[in-house]
Amino acid sequence: MWKRLDPIMVLLITGLMGLGLCVISSTTCLDRDPEVDGGFFTHYAKIQLFWFVLGWVVYMGFALLDYRVFKRWAWWLYAFVLLSLIGLFFVPPIHHCHRWYEIPGLGIFLQPSELAKLSVIVILGVFLEAHSQEIEERSVAAKALGMALPPFILILKQPDLGTALVFYPIVLVLFYLAGIRKSVVRTMMCLKGVGLVVVSLFFLQILPHKELKPFMTQFLKEYQYERLNPDTYHQHAAQTAIAFGGWSGMGWRQSEFTRNKWLPAAHTDSVFAAYSEEFGIIGVFLLLLFFFALIYRTFQVALHAKDPFGRLLAAGIATNLAMHMLVSMGMMCGFLPITGVPLLLISYGGSSVLSTMMSLGILQSIHSRRFVF
Repeated sequence: MWKRLDPIMVLLITGLMGLGLCVISSTTCLDRDPEVDGGFFTHYAKIQLFWFVLGWVVYMGFALLDYRVFKRWAWWLYAFVLLSLIGLFFVPPIHHCHRWYEIPGLGIFLQPSELAKLSVIVILGVFLEAHSQEIEERSVAAKALGMALPPFILILKQPDLGTALVFYPIVLVLFYLAGIRKSVVRTMMCLKGVGLVVVSLFFLQILPHKELKPFMTQFLKEYQYERLNPDTYHQHAAQTAIAFGGWSGMGWRQSEFTRNKWLPAAHTDSVFAAYSEEFGIIGVFLLLLFFFALIYRTFQVALHAKDPFGRLLAAGIATNLAMHMLVSMGMMCGFLPITGVPLLLISYGGSSVLSTMMSLGILQSIHSRRFVF
């Protein structure tokens, strides 16, 4: 199995981690002492490096593990994720949200919703493979939707709209590849299309946000409706930072807008805008090259998988990676509401790193065993 590891995937992951450390170091170099620049390994960069090292351990562990064992673990993993999501509502909220568990004394926060996405992919892969003979029956689609809805609703209640909405295309892709009843897939695609059109009309300012507020807040909470506001400070700040970058960027640690703390959450939610200001469009092309190459490799794994479960598992993980990239960049460019979706391996955060490396390790396991019957 060691000889069958995909070296290109390893190089792509390492490259993204390097870019992530650069932008985290730059955006947090003044956090401890506003008068003095820290070295490359700032406080946050050191923590992120720790998560990267731990992530590689997780990656190698899952790469060497036969991915088919998840067929036995699927229900246990699903039950564990549901219990952890429910448990969040019995601990004190952090920043008015029930998203994280804090490990006392270590200052480490764990976000169960990151693992929930992988859990849904695994459980749907197992279920859809087991019911491949009657896949077009309505009952199969109903049961599969019933498995995806509980974590979706629990995450939506945290509230974490961005993570909850990532579930939708994952489920849609899995349904399509498994051959679920075409009417169900078409309905889901239509609902997704309507949602994208409505959001686009708000962010293109064709639909007036203020004028529609009294009507929309009759069935949406005010904070939910405000997600569709294209005229927030965060939206303007992100687009301003990107615009400052121009073609070649302002240089590493030479940004003005981000360095003056005018860009909210520069090392987490807004990391793409901070990166764009420093490295410009040329740097963004390099970042996109890494991401598209990695996503291409993941879909290649799905294409060459030798069993339906491996194919569905790889396709679900590839869709998850692609959606995170598109949503995170789209919300910084003003195309989508800012919902806190991390840019994988670039944004600061341990839960995101571990779940991503776990997913990529599983992909590596599928790739390594494509010739094993």
